[in-house]
Amino acid sequence: MQSLDLDSHELMPSPSGRSTTAPWDAVRGRQVLDLAQPMRRGMPQSPNHPPFRMALERRHGDMVRPDGGSAANELIVTGGHVGTHVDALAHVSQDGRLHGAVEAAGLQSHLGFSDLGIDTFPPYLGRAVVLDVARVHGVDVLPAGYEITPEDLAAAADGLELNHGETILIGTGWSRRWHEHDAFIGGRDGTPGPGEAAARWLAAHRPVAVGGETIAFEHIPAGRGHAVLPAHRVLLVEHGVHIVETMNLDALLRTGAREILLVLNPLPIVGATGSPVRPLAVLA
Repeated sequence: MQSLDLDSHELMPSPSGRSTTAPWDAVRGRQVLDLAQPMRRGMPQSPNHPPFRMALERRHGDMVRPDGGSAANELIVTGGHVGTHVDALAHVSQDGRLHGAVEAAGLQSHLGFSDLGIDTFPPYLGRAVVLDVARVHGVDVLPAGYEITPEDLAAAADGLELNHGETILIGTGWSRRWHEHDAFIGGRDGTPGPGEAAARWLAAHRPVAVGGETIAFEHIPAGRGHAVLPAHRVLLVEHGVHIVETMNLDALLRTGAREILLVLNPLPIVGATGSPVRPLAVLA
């Protein structure tokens, strides 16, 4: 996992006398964008996963302390693949085997997975490239059911260096349809995303993770739903590449930025197949 090269920023002497970079100085004053969708009841999500629910378990006034103080708290129930989230390598198997040809049955129990769970994903702080495929086609939002091809990705990456161990984000403009609940899910008309060939193009660059704006990082044709997920098989099972889904890239795409410093830190839920995340983009 590579970190951002900060050599161009102001250096400060270390106690040993050598110059080092103060990371807080390197990012001071930079614009930071939140790449997560808000989590609330009824938000668009895959029908394959338990929905997000939140309720106030205790309200102010339910219990009052002798000094007049009171507190409120909530109960949250959610699937690990609801809202903006990261897929663990334990999330998808092929013919009973997970990444590395490991038998899924040997790792899973009612407590989760003993390996390849989301708790094994180390926090990512490093460079990410933004491949805005919608901009390549001169549109704000790719059509529903559009299959992203290797040629689309190559055109969006023109002039960019794609390094091993970094992160690749794909812009489709789909987060601009977040408030169109049924259309965003794509059950009738599908959603834009990478087909199997595009997934192999991404995997060939050996990223640590890839991310996109749709519920499933896949080409979903009209009327097909999540019947088959070849990009998940290629990325998670065959190549060990994590997937970030349902990202809110709207504001980022509007900046035209093609390289960002990305902070990606899912919850370390032991044995889980995925976790909500709040990615942050730091602009140059």
